[in-house]
Amino acid sequence: MKYINFDQDKTYDLILLGRIAIDFNPLDYYKTLAESETYRKYVGGSPANIAVGLSRMGKQCGFFARVSDDRFGEFAVDYFRKERIDTSHIRTCENGESLGLTFTEILSHEKSSILMYRNGIADLSLSPEDIEEAYLVQAKAILISGTALAASPSREAALKAVALAKKNGIKVIFDIDYRPYNWKNQDEIGVYYSTVARDSSIILGSREEYDLTEQFLGLDGSDSSSAGYWCGRQASIVVIKHGKEGSTAYTKDGKSYSIRPFPVNALKGFGGGDGYASGFLYGLFEGMEIMDCLELGSASASMLVASHGCSSDMPSIEELKQFIKEKKEQYGEMIARAEV
Repeated sequence: MKYINFDQDKTYDLILLGRIAIDFNPLDYYKTLAESETYRKYVGGSPANIAVGLSRMGKQCGFFARVSDDRFGEFAVDYFRKERIDTSHIRTCENGESLGLTFTEILSHEKSSILMYRNGIADLSLSPEDIEEAYLVQAKAILISGTALAASPSREAALKAVALAKKNGIKVIFDIDYRPYNWKNQDEIGVYYSTVARDSSIILGSREEYDLTEQFLGLDGSDSSSAGYWCGRQASIVVIKHGKEGSTAYTKDGKSYSIRPFPVNALKGFGGGDGYASGFLYGLFEGMEIMDCLELGSASASMLVASHGCSSDMPSIEELKQFIKEKKEQYGEMIARAEV
C-alpha cells in the first residue's frame, strides 16, 4: 500500500534545510583523538549527507543553507555542485561565522565518538529572509533537520519553511537529528521538535530522539504510543530506529513494518542514519512498498557504517541493489526482514 503521494509536477524531489559541516575522520584507526595524527576531510552534516545520497540515486535536490565565507565554504559548495545538488540558495555568511567542524574517533569496530565545534557556526545563521517561497514550491517535499531548530535565526527560518510548505501542500519530512550542542535546556528541545513534528508527514528518529521530542506530552515512552500520537496528527509514516536492533515504520492506518540491519563488518558507529534516510526516502519517492523502502534504508545504513566516509561513500541505486542481492545470496532472502 502507498502511504504518501508526492506532486510529480515539480523540479525538485526534495529541498533540504540545515547543517552543512566539515568532517575529519581519522586514517590511523583505533586511537583516541589525542593519539590520532592523520585525518581525511569530507563534507558532512546530516542533511548534506542525505542530499548527496539521494542525488547519487538520481533524485533532484535543492538546499537552503548558509556556509562560511572561506575556503571550507567554497569546498562544500563545489562538492555539492559536483554531486548535482542545486546551490542557488546556499549563501555565504556575512559576519565571520564558520562551518561546524566534526572530529571523529574510530576506537573499535563497535565504538566511535564525535567531537563537534559549533560555536559561531554558519548553519545556525540561516535566516527567515533566506527562505524563498518561489524556490520552495518547486519541491515535492522539504526536509527539516532538528539541528536547525537549536538556535535563532535558523529555527525561525525552519519554522517559516514549514509554514510555507503547509500553505502550498508540500510534504514536510522531519529528521530529528539531535545533537546536544547549542540547545539551552530539554524543554526548549521538546517545544521546537514537537512543533515541527506536528506538521510533518514523515518523521525519522531514534527512540531517544522521540523521547526528547515528547518529554512533556504525557506519552509513556513506547514506540506504539509515539506512532499513535504523531499518526493522529499529520504524519503518514513514523520511523523509529533502534540501532543494531533494527527499525520499524509505523503507518497512519495502524500497521507497522520492521527490518534488521544487513550484516557487515562495521568500521565506525556513525553515518548509518544518513544512509538510512536517503535509501528510505528514495523508495518513497519511487512509490515503493514500505518494506522495500526499509530494505533500501537498512542496506544503505549498513554500507555506510562499513565505510570510512559518509557523504563520499553514499551508494548509487545500482550499488545499493547489488549489495542487497549479494547479502541475500549469502544469508538468505529474509536476512534483514523482521516480524513485528
